[in-house]
Amino acid sequence: MLKAREVVYQLSTYHPPLGNRTGLRLDFNENTVGCSPRVLEKLRSLDGEQLARYPEREPLEQLVASRLEVDARELLLTNGTDEAIHLVCETYLEPGDEVLIVVPTFAMFKIYAEATGAKVISIPTKEDFCFPTAEVMRRLTPRTRLVAVANPNNPTGTLVPQEQLLDITKAAPQAAVLIDEAYFEFCQQTLIPGWRKLPNLFVSRTFSKAYGLAGLRIGVLMGDAEQMNLVRRVSSPYSVNEVALACLPDALADTTYVSEYAAEVRRGRDQLQQQLRVLDIRHWPSQANFVLMHFGALQSAFIAAMRERGILVRDRSSDEGCKGCVRITLGSDAHNQRLFSALRPVLEQIGMTEKVSR
Repeated sequence: MLKAREVVYQLSTYHPPLGNRTGLRLDFNENTVGCSPRVLEKLRSLDGEQLARYPEREPLEQLVASRLEVDARELLLTNGTDEAIHLVCETYLEPGDEVLIVVPTFAMFKIYAEATGAKVISIPTKEDFCFPTAEVMRRLTPRTRLVAVANPNNPTGTLVPQEQLLDITKAAPQAAVLIDEAYFEFCQQTLIPGWRKLPNLFVSRTFSKAYGLAGLRIGVLMGDAEQMNLVRRVSSPYSVNEVALACLPDALADTTYVSEYAAEVRRGRDQLQQQLRVLDIRHWPSQANFVLMHFGALQSAFIAAMRERGILVRDRSSDEGCKGCVRITLGSDAHNQRLFSALRPVLEQIGMTEKVSR
């Protein structure tokens, strides 16, 4: 009888609740209005001959590298951030190696690391989801081969100061340190190109969030040129599809579209947090395109009542330290206003008074 590797039977599974997502999608941190019109125009122009060719990503890597002001040898286009994480794990992890992650965080860090047979050590955040830098430093050992950090973090929206991340990277030269900057456009803090002083540092980005290209699956992994050459050996040359590559130049060229959308998100984020303060609803200051808030025992009722109004929000109760929590994505001004208009009536409907049960 055919059997998988033993570690596969022990893996956690990630099942995003994608079914029946009709309404205003404030549940998956997606761009709520979609990609640039220039990208749609490009899609309409694609022909059968172009789709019949194998994709060639190197010319686009030159373009992206130029935009990010790095060398093309320091960069690899990937099939979303997921592939970037997967490639780092496959390049550097052996069975029995140790991986440090701070939880709650993006689920795929743990899944891809464990798939290699590595041991994942989950370190809880401090109070109010503050990053436990001292504890991470304490848990570093010669067996530590990967430290993975989402910055800003998902689902909390918290941001780790750059100096702390650099201190961790310096303290573990034998480990790959991967900083996932998927929400960079909403906070503008980056470690690019920190790997020139610390060759064990990697930074990943995605075009799913601010650029609205989640369905095309395209991201980027960056790091020291010598290390990236090793990562490239593990990567398929065809993992990024031709449609994504064809559309990327137009997405990058429409800088006004991305900057204006990111500004709307940041504005909506500030407005939502102000409303939550007025309503005395516990939440955590966010630097991403979402806000995590605590509804306690009323969490399920809140999610259901919002869905009745055609607004989807995300249950995060199963995440470490997030029991009773809901995450809400911000989007365009129009979509944010729709959210704000629904918020108080929903709270009244579910019986929430001055303060949520904690």
